[in-house]
Amino acid sequence: MIKISIEKDNDIIKKITIKGHSGYAEAGSDIVCSSVSTMAITTINACLRIDESSITYKDSDGFLEMKINKEDKIINSLIENMVNLLEELKSNYPKNIQIN
Repeated sequence: MIKISIEKDNDIIKKITIKGHSGYAEAGSDIVCSSVSTMAITTINACLRIDESSITYKDSDGFLEMKINKEDKIINSLIENMVNLLEELKSNYPKNIQIN
């Protein structure tokens, strides 16, 4: 199961941690893991393209941690969009994704 932790301060997302593998299918053909990874990496790349210091992140097999360093309307919108997409994916694959 993929476990996603979202930390907020005054309703502003400050940190997102994604751990684990979905177990939906074998590695390399797991559409749930691929979807989560794509959403996260696309969001990270967009934030960094807008402002290189807006976020910092750590990435390794089965683990991603994203810290939001700056409050900015566009960065916040990108992060919120990612969370909304992850929640939608969770609604379709509740046995494979948990969001806290």
